[in-house]
Amino acid sequence: MIRSTKQSADVIIIGAGHNGLVASIFLARHGLDVLVLEEKEQVGGAAKTEYPFKKAPLLGTSTGAYLLGLMPPELMKRIGVDIPVIRRDPHYFLPTFDNRYLLFGSDQESTRQQFVKFFSEADWKANQALNDEIGKLRDDVAPAWLEEPLSAEATAERHIRPELRKVFLNLVKNPVEEHLDRFGFKNELLIAMYAVTDAFSGLNATFGMPGTGHNFLAHNMCRLPGADGTWMIVRGGMGTVTKELARVAVQAGVRIATHSPVTQIDVQDKTVRGVTLKDGREIYSEVVVSNADPFRTLDLAGTKKFPESFVKRVNALKRDGTTMKVNLALKSLPKFTCLPENRGQHSTTTHLLPIGSKDGVIAAVKRAYQDVKNGKLSDFPTIEWYIHTTADPSLQDAKGHHNSALFVQWVPYELADTTWEKEEENYVKHLLSIADRFAPDTSDLVIDTFTLTPPKIEKHFGITRGHIQHVDNTFAFDQRMPYATPIQGLYSCSAGCHPAGSVVGAAGHNAAHRVLRDMGL
Repeated sequence: MIRSTKQSADVIIIGAGHNGLVASIFLARHGLDVLVLEEKEQVGGAAKTEYPFKKAPLLGTSTGAYLLGLMPPELMKRIGVDIPVIRRDPHYFLPTFDNRYLLFGSDQESTRQQFVKFFSEADWKANQALNDEIGKLRDDVAPAWLEEPLSAEATAERHIRPELRKVFLNLVKNPVEEHLDRFGFKNELLIAMYAVTDAFSGLNATFGMPGTGHNFLAHNMCRLPGADGTWMIVRGGMGTVTKELARVAVQAGVRIATHSPVTQIDVQDKTVRGVTLKDGREIYSEVVVSNADPFRTLDLAGTKKFPESFVKRVNALKRDGTTMKVNLALKSLPKFTCLPENRGQHSTTTHLLPIGSKDGVIAAVKRAYQDVKNGKLSDFPTIEWYIHTTADPSLQDAKGHHNSALFVQWVPYELADTTWEKEEENYVKHLLSIADRFAPDTSDLVIDTFTLTPPKIEKHFGITRGHIQHVDNTFAFDQRMPYATPIQGLYSCSAGCHPAGSVVGAAGHNAAHRVLRDMGL
């Protein structure tokens, strides 16, 4: 990517994350001169492949988003991209401290046998009923993701089959456990599994909190070809997604300028006039599309330039990020006590849950969230554990090191009575000690770490308060950041918009089409 010298554009897009790149493609294909300004040295935003390990400098890893699941296949077809994905089979692993485990994949009979052995026949039937229903909702909701958002009620009326409309509305508005309770699961671990896996991931929310059901629905919108409802690994890491989008964008005529941080969105008489860069350059445009999170967008334009009611609405969406990412370089693969032989478990999303708690796993999960609200580090947070190099050895270095990551849910953005600078190193060691309980000596396999606490996520990726979804997915449909702002010519295409946070791309598509409509194109 080269620095642009032209000092005007039909459309300026702030940020070369996936949504910004998607928006640029559709706008450029309509004959517009589109300039994408990216503050970092490479495109990608939080969907990038990096080499952050000083002791394994040639080991690649996805430092932000880890998997691709929610990008609509219709969108990929419209863009014309063919992203190389790897189906994980099995895709889900729940280890325990003894010889029991769950290892789910495409083999339904094996999954059924594990369910019955680990839980009960009734739980298996409940599981089947849940997945059948969520599959129908997934099909019904899909078209709404590539449209301007309606209210939940209007979405139900337009898109959801009549017999599931009430179910849909209860799901997207209420705590997720109310939805799960309908199926009659007998074992609370199953409720915890589904809640932690899909309903709480990325959220600043837990049991009993409205909107967690919407996050559950959003995380079950996997419709990629061959995915069968599961999330997939991208060959070469998540940077492959955004590099491919950038390639198509440039092919469409988009100009992408890296090392070009925007410090101000220029507004005069409630109308966009362009942007000012950190180096003092002013670039004129009557249309600016911000891929920055909603709160940063307001700051760039100046909150006083917006109606007070709009500022109040947007600020009501702000939540602290509560996700911690511990990226790891491993010299070899861990060996799990419950499953020492390799049966594909290393390529899965491995869930480390507080299953040994005396008062039950749900109580332990609730306690972990309460710790966060009190500014404390939980003794046993829920952890998703990834190792992608077994499925995608292209990321390994010549020494055969493996990338790995602990996706930790939840941690405080700010710690009470101490600081992250003081606590980070010891807490990483503590988290690895939890992994050691499932796979002894894991700590000894770690040759380097690249840790992103919420404040570091904020700094590394430029996301306000380190919230990986920009806006909590407890906010759904028309509750999220609108594509068109009250300032004429200023638009938003970030993950904080409809439909949800994650690597989806629909916000970029929808924002671009709103711009085209407003321009009469």
